[in-house]
Amino acid sequence: MIRISVVRKKNGSPVSLVCKGHADYSEEGSDIYCSAVSALVINAVNSIEKFTDDPFDEEDSEGYLKVEFPEDVSGETRLLFESLLLGLNQIEMTCNGKYLSLTIREV
Repeated sequence: MIRISVVRKKNGSPVSLVCKGHADYSEEGSDIYCSAVSALVINAVNSIEKFTDDPFDEEDSEGYLKVEFPEDVSGETRLLFESLLLGLNQIEMTCNGKYLSLTIREV
């Protein structure tokens, strides 16, 4: 199962995102859930990097990605982040939480 943990401030500013694991829906290379989650997460991170000036720290390895925002972010980053969460939530609902678990915590 892919487990994604998100921490954000009450004002909506993201603090961190940790994505780890594999969906194990099907064999590597043809797993639609891993592909969908990877595409959404990587596109969101790349978009934040390209289209905003907001700093963030990133750590990744096989089956693991951590993104941390050291300070409040712009409205653009919030929008991109909320779009990511919308897509991830839709995937979680589609698979009834069997292949993706999304946890959002406010601090």
